Amino acid sequence: MQRQDTQDAPLFGEEDENNQTKRSKMRHPLVSFFHLFFRTSAILVYLFCDILSGRFVVCMVTIILLLSCDFWTVKNVSGRLLVGLRWWNQVDENGKSHWVFESKKTGSKNITSSAESRVFWLGLLVCPIFWILFVFSTVFSFNIKWLVVVILGLVLQWANLYGYVRCKVGGKSNLRNMAKNYLGVQILKRAMTQPESL
Repeated sequence: MQRQDTQDAPLFGEEDENNQTKRSKMRHPLVSFFHLFFRTSAILVYLFCDILSGRFVVCMVTIILLLSCDFWTVKNVSGRLLVGLRWWNQVDENGKSHWVFESKKTGSKNITSSAESRVFWLGLLVCPIFWILFVFSTVFSFNIKWLVVVILGLVLQWANLYGYVRCKVGGKSNLRNMAKNYLGVQILKRAMTQPESL
């Protein structure tokens, strides 16, 4: 696993936008729309599939297609354009698989829009929560025929979330250090705010 901060491979649209400065307005409204469209559509089709179509196979195929389109769009387009992050798997000449997590340098001229960044991270964080709830509701209601669909939804959404969090915060050691630091700060705060007992 490796992390790269590089400008060697230009991100989508990077060469066109080098002269633009940071703005809060959306520079890629179509990308932002499709970033949310596929994932929310898959959730809505799952929730209202009995109303839309009484046929399980039609609903299942529709949900899987929407989830696949969402995975591809988020991984290959919206991550690059909206937040300047990308990740992929690379196989070397020995056949060994390497995961590569890449982010634009912070000093880059092409700074992402704060509004687009909020849309990206909100969509990336909220939708997997729905799929977690769907997994639990499917298991507890013994609706086993939907279990494969909701697990697939959770896996695809979680894969993109994990990949982009790794891009944002760095390698595995950085994730561990971040968690340790957060827990240490929380314990210190709690110890400082609790009154001492005599």
